[in-house]
Amino acid sequence: MNLLISLGIEGTAEKTGIGIVDSDGNVLAMAGKQLYPEEGGIHPREAAEHHAKWIPQLIPQAMEEAGLSYKDIDFISFSQGPGLGPALRTVATSARTLALSLNVPIVGVNHCIGHVEIGKLDTGARNPVTLYVSGGNSQVIAYESGRYRIFGETLDIAIGNCLDHFGRETGLGHPGGPVVEKLAKEGSYIDLPYVVKGMDFSFSGLLSAALRAHKNGE
Repeated sequence: MNLLISLGIEGTAEKTGIGIVDSDGNVLAMAGKQLYPEEGGIHPREAAEHHAKWIPQLIPQAMEEAGLSYKDIDFISFSQGPGLGPALRTVATSARTLALSLNVPIVGVNHCIGHVEIGKLDTGARNPVTLYVSGGNSQVIAYESGRYRIFGETLDIAIGNCLDHFGRETGLGHPGGPVVEKLAKEGSYIDLPYVVKGMDFSFSGLLSAALRAHKNGE
């Protein structure tokens, strides 16, 4: 049986990504471009414009990296959500246009499940309970009765959002996560409150406490 090859388009928020994989899970190419807002957070319209600009440029780049021609592509996949509405619409339109031009099927992919499946592929884990944390999501996910189910999640903001907000408020820039991580390795431990309720959790209190600690020079 010949391997199937998928070209995927990702664009749920500020990152534009093109990936080409085969049905054995081999990554044949990856190309991407990230939007860095001049100030504040991610504006949905700017994210959509970023995707519209870079998707047409990144697809040929990925195809060249993979050493493939367009007739080798068996189907198109794209990030269907969750994410920023305008960004998702731009990605969906691009995916449909490409699929129609190549006369191949199109498959929408849940962004969160994509993360989980990549983790399973990389680690070889079978039927794991996954703590999924990202910029816009923080969830406890497992596969049960033929579908993924959420057993716990943030009650307010995601941990990635928490770190990015802290970065913006303290002048560290966006995204704040990598900068906070680097500074944490060089700094000392500060006791901050966090909330866990059953399998749910909350990070708004942690953010407020961290901002107060920064203001007080800790």
